[in-house]
Amino acid sequence: MEHNSVQQDIESIRQLMERSVRFVSLSGRSGILAGVYALIGAAFAYRQIYVGDVVRSVEYDRGHVPIVKSLLVIATLVLVGSLATGWWFSYRKSKKLGVKMWDHTSKRLLLNLAVPLCVGGFFTLVLVVNGYYNLVAASLSLFYGLALINASSNLYDEVRYLGYCELAVGFLAAVFPGFGLYFWTAGFGLLHILYGSLMYSKYDR
Repeated sequence: MEHNSVQQDIESIRQLMERSVRFVSLSGRSGILAGVYALIGAAFAYRQIYVGDVVRSVEYDRGHVPIVKSLLVIATLVLVGSLATGWWFSYRKSKKLGVKMWDHTSKRLLLNLAVPLCVGGFFTLVLVVNGYYNLVAASLSLFYGLALINASSNLYDEVRYLGYCELAVGFLAAVFPGFGLYFWTAGFGLLHILYGSLMYSKYDR
C-alpha cells in the first residue's frame, strides 16, 4: 500500500510539472477536423484551378489574379475554421482536466507560434503582391513548420515531428511549384488528420 501511495505521489508531481510547462489542453480532435477542413478547401481550390483535366494556370501568373483571390479566401476560411475548432476543443478539454486554459504557459505558447506565423503571413503576402503565386504553398508550409517547431517546447513531442514533416512538404512544394495545391493538401490535410488521430488515441482517451 505504501509503495502504491509513493507511486501515486510521484505521478501527481509529474503531472503538475508537465502542466506547468506544457499546454495540455490541446485536443487531437481539433487536428483531425483541421485536416478535414483543409481537404474540403483543397477540393474547392481544385475547382478554381482546374477545368476538367485542364490546368487554368499552373504558374498562377498575373493574368489569373481572380483565381488567386479566390484561393486566398478559401485558405482564410480554412484557417478561421481550424482556429475556432481548436479553441473550442481546447476549452472543453481544459474544463475536463480542471486546468486554466489561459495561463503563463498558453501565453508563452501563443507568442512562440505568433512570431513565425506573422512573419510567414507577411512574407506570403509579399509573394502574392509581386506575383510569385507558385511559391505561396511552399511559404505557408515552411513557416507553419517553423512555428510548430518553435512552439513544441510547450506542447507534445508529436507537434515537433509534425513541424518537421511540414518543412519537408514545404521544400518539396518549392522544388515542384506547379504542384503546390497537392503539397498543400498533403501538409495541411493528410498530415493533420494523421497527427490528430495519433494525439487523440494517445492523450484524449
